[in-house]
Amino acid sequence: MGSVERQSMDVDIVCAGFGPATGGFMTTLSRALLKPDGQPALESRVMPGMPLQVVCYERADDIGFGVSGVVTRARALRASFPDVDLMQIPMAHPVRHEQVLYLMDPVGASRRPAALRALDAIVRLGRALHQSDHEAVVLPHIPEFISKEDGLLLSIGQFNQWVGNQLQSTGLVQIWPGMPVKEPLFENNRVAGVRLVDQGVDKHGHPEANYMPGMDIRAGLTVVGDGPVGPVGRKLDEHLGMPLGHHQRDWAVGMKAVIELPEGCPLEPGTVLHTLGFPEPEIFGFLYVYPGGLASAGIFVPSWFDSPVRTSYRYLQHWMQHPRLWSYLKGGTLRSWGAKSIQEAGRRGEPWLVGDGFARIGEGSGSTNVLTNSGVDEAWFTGVLLAEAVIELSREGLPYTRDHLERTYVARRRASWLQKEIEIAEKARDGFQRGVLTGLFGMGLTGLTGGRLNLSTASKRPAERIPSLETYCHQLFGPAELAKLRADAAQGQRPLHDALMDRCGWPPIVPDGKLLISHQDALLLGGKVQAPAGYADHVEFLYPNLCEQCDAKVCIEVCSGQAITPGGTGGVPAFDREKCVHCGACIWNCSSSRPEDPERGNIEFRAGAGGLHSSEN
Repeated sequence: MGSVERQSMDVDIVCAGFGPATGGFMTTLSRALLKPDGQPALESRVMPGMPLQVVCYERADDIGFGVSGVVTRARALRASFPDVDLMQIPMAHPVRHEQVLYLMDPVGASRRPAALRALDAIVRLGRALHQSDHEAVVLPHIPEFISKEDGLLLSIGQFNQWVGNQLQSTGLVQIWPGMPVKEPLFENNRVAGVRLVDQGVDKHGHPEANYMPGMDIRAGLTVVGDGPVGPVGRKLDEHLGMPLGHHQRDWAVGMKAVIELPEGCPLEPGTVLHTLGFPEPEIFGFLYVYPGGLASAGIFVPSWFDSPVRTSYRYLQHWMQHPRLWSYLKGGTLRSWGAKSIQEAGRRGEPWLVGDGFARIGEGSGSTNVLTNSGVDEAWFTGVLLAEAVIELSREGLPYTRDHLERTYVARRRASWLQKEIEIAEKARDGFQRGVLTGLFGMGLTGLTGGRLNLSTASKRPAERIPSLETYCHQLFGPAELAKLRADAAQGQRPLHDALMDRCGWPPIVPDGKLLISHQDALLLGGKVQAPAGYADHVEFLYPNLCEQCDAKVCIEVCSGQAITPGGTGGVPAFDREKCVHCGACIWNCSSSRPEDPERGNIEFRAGAGGLHSSEN
């Protein structure tokens, strides 16, 4: 439909995606748009006599869509709001007490390496654990590079809403939620703006009676802050490739919940618990306590968890029921729930930051610190740095070319504390390519030596890491039983992971109707999936023959909303966008690489409307 006549609008700056990075950009830029007398300080080229025309388009129906607790040192945030008490942000609270917990396996089903099983046995013998110990060990010391002492607890959803409300109240910038961006507009190798998604189409993108082509938003600068799975950033990566030696092979899906703690829970606001060791050694967890008896809890299931059974939701439930955590959570109530893909490559995943007409900020720009496990403050800071560059170029009357953006934005970034710290962290997680114990040792080595020593190793593409189901299960049961489990799951059009986990010894989840609820109930009680009609499906299986040959079909097992299910005959999965929460986990959990690009899987994750909107974030 490239020949369709489209409406066009000219602005000075268009932003794709509203999150902490774009919030930092728009907050910093908006403060410089007017002189004290109200006259434009930075004059628009498209509307002479007016300040720069800045507009942001966000896919989600609400700018507070994210269900995620955050603990951050908040250096950049405090610098941006020096005269503001950040405690006025809903659910914000200073860090008061922090612990790292090693969780042992109380059920005996965790696929732990022999060395870790031996460690568990030694700990149990040495401590002669009593019931009060809850199968957990508190690390006696938190390394400085992990500690968030004097930091800040935030709800990312509430924070986004707070920032967005402040920005819109100025009247100087525009934020449009529920307006997904389809792709960047290329003019040769220059980005000339963005194109919004077509509306009034069927699920295949074919026009229907109320068809309305997506508008072209033409801009001197396109700010790309749509995260690691955003369509604009991914299109840029496909068009330009990655810098030499850079890749985006390391990922994790964060599955998270906001929980109303039970009456009498002893945890005080400002408590931060980091966990490792359970339900599987590769899975890390967190529990953050906010004012008002609320907590944010979740786990991270990484791409280096070499298992085709990556069901984040059930693992989350087993994690919550670990005796140490369940002593706090039992009797609690689920308030919100959601999931998000996280780019774990950090500095090594940095794409081309700038080009003629565009600049990248936020997580999709490789700003996450993979040693300190922090990204929100870093993402915000990239937006601040870009805004400072835009202010400088606007005052000089210069266009947003690659050379000018390199001299201003990239130079600022390279000279910043952010660059120094993500360079230290660059190889921190390489050890996980060899195993969880090696990975933990490698992180410690990197942190304690300031990045001078690492366990560096070559990484594998996500599709190369996923073993076959036969390989994964061969020590537990034979191919005949696996074939029966597969057939039963296919007949019922449901994922295979519950049957496999039951067979591997994981106890069944007994619902309590409050916190332990079914996956599908979480879509209803812990949030609300918005999937407005008139948009094309945003998940497509590109080569059906690859799906037919696929053994593991991890896309089905990992899907955060069970939106991808076994299909009919032929083996191609079915997709139901009425259940999709837009986490993007399917794109890096595909076990089949594209023939033309082995770095990418067989699943195309395009621009789409809706997603999970929770009542409280």
